[in-house]
Amino acid sequence: MEWPILAGLSEADRRKLLATVARRRFGRGEVLFHQGDPGDTVHLIGSGQVAVRVLTPRGDVATLAMVGAGDTVGELSVLPGGYSRTATVVAVIQTETLSISRARLEIIRRENVTVDHFFLELLARRIQSLDALLAEALFLPAETRVIRRLVEIAALGGSIGAAAMVNLTQDDLASLAGTSRETVNRVLGVAEKAQLLKRHRGRIEMLNVRELHRMAKLTPL
Repeated sequence: MEWPILAGLSEADRRKLLATVARRRFGRGEVLFHQGDPGDTVHLIGSGQVAVRVLTPRGDVATLAMVGAGDTVGELSVLPGGYSRTATVVAVIQTETLSISRARLEIIRRENVTVDHFFLELLARRIQSLDALLAEALFLPAETRVIRRLVEIAALGGSIGAAAMVNLTQDDLASLAGTSRETVNRVLGVAEKAQLLKRHRGRIEMLNVRELHRMAKLTPL
């Protein structure tokens, strides 16, 4: 498994680091860390998927993102300044991570400036992603946003053409698409009637990812 945060390290340094990290396993529904916790570790996701969730001012839980293998979570909280976790991260399927402590990461940053470059690139990508989501919210109908989020999450598991099982509730999908649960229910109902997907409790079975991809008006697979 390759992680961008380690891309600038030599093969020897990478092996040395990976020999010292804590390997963690999380079952479905287990929490990696809670919103407000001290930011003392960064998790490199080796397998599985996690949901990034926040508590809104109204007391509701909103899902901001789904993250899969090869990505990282919690990296911003371990930067200098001692920031608290800005979100709760929950495993949506069985997930394995490598956990790097703040102290260990500080050593890596002092010895390898490329790690700092990674954080700058990460922040730039986050801003670009937020800009894209804002543009979608302003100019794309909710129906298209729902299908887009569904296809993107299927892609985390490598599904690009045939069937796929997405571990996602309709409430999660509504948060990700920036719309209501009622709209998600209606959109999924239409797709289910067209035999493109099938709804299960807490999961969505995608029967034709390629056709849903076309509906989302994304670049052809």
